Amino acid sequence: MKSVVIGAHLQRDDVEPLATAIACSDLWLSGVDVAADQPLGDRDLLLRVAGVRAKLLERATFIAIRYGFAAKPEDAAAKCAEHAPRWRRVLEANRGNVEMTVKVVSADPKQRPDHRAFTKGADYLRALRASAAEADPKFREAVSTLGEHRWTHRDGRSLECALLVPRAEVERVRQRGEELKREFPDVPFLLSGPWPLEVFADHE
Repeated sequence: MKSVVIGAHLQRDDVEPLATAIACSDLWLSGVDVAADQPLGDRDLLLRVAGVRAKLLERATFIAIRYGFAAKPEDAAAKCAEHAPRWRRVLEANRGNVEMTVKVVSADPKQRPDHRAFTKGADYLRALRASAAEADPKFREAVSTLGEHRWTHRDGRSLECALLVPRAEVERVRQRGEELKREFPDVPFLLSGPWPLEVFADHE
């Protein structure tokens, strides 16, 4: 038997009975138990894990662990133990916060440079930065006022802004998202969440 590990939590009560609680230093990992030979790409399993993940977030903020990490409980705890002190600090500081995400499609998509065309790594990195997707600066500024934020260039076609939002402010941010659609009709974007901590998991 192994567990698909979902996240890291402050308290055991944040996990049980919704998921299996795995002790990890002074934190708890949440897991969904599966057979050792269970394919992790199985659709029913994906839906099951997603459902448990959503219920866990309703109960308390946690740090997300990327899907695909499955192990026996003792192995999962051993692999995550080195992160536990930092995760505890993050969770204690953000007990009332969640993440929300704004994904923006660039109005001027750019082709990613071919690394084979460069002899120097520094030149390739400069070209890579120049090919990053961009969005209307006024839209970016408006999104940035929604809360603490981090912009990420995913590729030449899109970029993403992760927002750190108090749970009590989630509905306000959603309403502001609807207003931004009217204010910036030419900027295609998707506001989603709330999500567990992921981008801000290293934020202290």
